[in-house]
Amino acid sequence: MKRRVMLVVTGATLLLSTTGCGLGGSSSSPATVTITPVNGAADSRPDQPIVVKAAKGRLRDVTVRDAGGQVAGTFDKGHVQWTSAGTLKPATKYTVTATAKNSGGKTTTANSAFQTLTPKQTFGVADITPMPGETVGVGMPLIVKFSDPVYNKANVERALSVTSSKHAEGAWHWFGNQEAVYRTKDYWQPHQTVTFTAHLAGVRGAQDTYGTKDYSRSFTIGDSHISAVDVKTHQMTVAVDGRTVKTAAISAGKGGERKYTTTNGVHAVMGKQSPVTMTSGWMGVTDTSNPNYYSLTVYQAVQISSSGEYVHSAPWSVGSQGRENVSHGCVNAPPSFAKWFYDLSNRGDIVKVTGTDRELEPDNGFGYWQLSWADWVKGSALH
Repeated sequence: MKRRVMLVVTGATLLLSTTGCGLGGSSSSPATVTITPVNGAADSRPDQPIVVKAAKGRLRDVTVRDAGGQVAGTFDKGHVQWTSAGTLKPATKYTVTATAKNSGGKTTTANSAFQTLTPKQTFGVADITPMPGETVGVGMPLIVKFSDPVYNKANVERALSVTSSKHAEGAWHWFGNQEAVYRTKDYWQPHQTVTFTAHLAGVRGAQDTYGTKDYSRSFTIGDSHISAVDVKTHQMTVAVDGRTVKTAAISAGKGGERKYTTTNGVHAVMGKQSPVTMTSGWMGVTDTSNPNYYSLTVYQAVQISSSGEYVHSAPWSVGSQGRENVSHGCVNAPPSFAKWFYDLSNRGDIVKVTGTDRELEPDNGFGYWQLSWADWVKGSALH
């Protein structure tokens, strides 16, 4: 008996099914396989998945490849549908091979090839904080700045992944259309590694705008450094990994006006520098003849806000430290303590200030801890 070959065409996909001799004809209808995007498509959206479906049978194998390797995907429980995982790469050719079997054990194989569109516009990550491999404090935020405005924030946020070697609950919060900040519910646990990955290739960030590459960054959470500044008692206490290691007399903002009042709340160290020249330009006073004008060079300066507050060495106010507040808003410290604190400090260390009536704004420096967890999560596109 001659062997019979049956051809089944679905859309642009050719399905081949064979039956052996001696069966007296087909014992069941051949399985059919449908692949989306269709064979020959030249402008498929990379943010839409590849879907392979079987009818009158079950999928056995699905292989999807691009020039860089194989594309991952998952079958449903019935093995009648396979869906690719994540997004595809823009301007990339993909090939699909899928095999299905019907109830009689007969095999159908389908092949397809298509290409994803070339974006009219692209976007990516312009900056990531912290730096690669940087050792930071337990209050360190993860700050991602994008090269262009993001309007499909939920799409982008789904593509952002943060993993830590010690469990942490965290969430993203958007500040405008080009900056997303990740903060944990509680401080990071010390002595661990955190890895951030942005799977942006193929993600649609705005109309006709797609990401074209992925990004990754790892950094280390070091010792826990949590300091407390009490403006009323003029004292600063530093704890390392939960143990108080040093206390010093300090002098904070002299008050009287808001601009001279040290901000109250949970600060995270933004950086440090020695020396730093401080001037009255931050409050709009640049005329040297103005009685409010000043220009002062300070050493061992640890920055705790973007409004110009530092913990720094202040040998000129040692007589006031521990007794009264005389600064323009900074925390004046004894030179020996200031040097020790400067050497200890990492970005993301916590400095809690209490005793003033001027609250630190959440977007002032790394003031993100000023928001409750409930309010922080409200800033997530995914809530």
